Amino acid sequence: MKSLKTYGWKILGVLLVAYSLIAGMLIPLKPGILEVSPTSLGPDTLVELHLTGYNTRFTRSDDTRVWLKLNNEFMILADSISVINDNQLIATIHVPPYFPIPEQTVDCAVIVDNSIDGAFVKPSAVFLHQGEKNLDLGYAYWRKNPIDNLHTEQFTGFPFRGILEETIRNTYYHVPMWFGMIFLFLFSMIFSIRFVRGTDPMGAAKTRSLNQVGLLFGILGLITGAIWAKFTWNAFWSMDVKQNMAAIATLIYLAYFLLARSFDDPDKRDRVTSAYNIFAFLTLIPLLFIIPRMTDSLHPGNGGNPALGGEDLDYTMRMVFYPAVIGWTLLGFWLADLLYRLQVIQHRINDQQH
Repeated sequence: MKSLKTYGWKILGVLLVAYSLIAGMLIPLKPGILEVSPTSLGPDTLVELHLTGYNTRFTRSDDTRVWLKLNNEFMILADSISVINDNQLIATIHVPPYFPIPEQTVDCAVIVDNSIDGAFVKPSAVFLHQGEKNLDLGYAYWRKNPIDNLHTEQFTGFPFRGILEETIRNTYYHVPMWFGMIFLFLFSMIFSIRFVRGTDPMGAAKTRSLNQVGLLFGILGLITGAIWAKFTWNAFWSMDVKQNMAAIATLIYLAYFLLARSFDDPDKRDRVTSAYNIFAFLTLIPLLFIIPRMTDSLHPGNGGNPALGGEDLDYTMRMVFYPAVIGWTLLGFWLADLLYRLQVIQHRINDQQH
């Protein structure tokens, strides 16, 4: 029973990380649309839209339908569908001569539906440019083909996002490591407070161990975030406010270890670094949670950009994401515990030598 209490949470952490790694890499993405061509359409034209799908099975279904969706009220159904292969088809659509909108240019979504792949959409896939305006005729043309009787997907998978594509799997590594980092830094601040108050003589050593692993997770978070940004934003570092604030937070904790190395007296080092560590954690709140929300940001969850909700984190992703957060956090505390025990052993060796 004692062994279970001692090692149970550690084993659980390893199992959850292993599960998130395996499931996060092996579960496929749901069908989606990679590309639509052409992307610019004029009025009163018969257009052949070339659609390139992802994880689609167009050849296995004979009931594929394609719509141009202007908004929830107005849409046009393709006149015919020509399937080229599993991932490519041509949808012939007659763009009406008039549009039910006053704007000169408007973006349209493309919706694909069949009984094998289910229904999926590419937002802002094409842009419509109108000439002469007649809203009454536009209403009549665009209200003919409602979107109804959509099919559901036939297999479990992660949601397909046109910009993220396969990199959506980074959600299970980049984000959980940052969650783990925050929990590690939180507990390191608690031990610093206990050390400063004199209630935990080993609080400074525990703080160092937690900060070592927390800093490691923070650096890994920056690296995985930069790789993700290269794929989605076309640059490893785009000076986004969330990137900059995360880098500053990491540097603040790096300074903790530089400060510790500047003291020869262990007691003075522990007192000063413990006080600094309390300040370091308090800076995380404005840097990571307040400042990015006060300005526009490309990063999800900031500047009005939603995160961890809806299709960005659907039920399938939650089955992997939440275990990953718990697993990486437990793994971080296990690594910190090992580092703390090494410090205790080294301290005892030094006492014996003196």
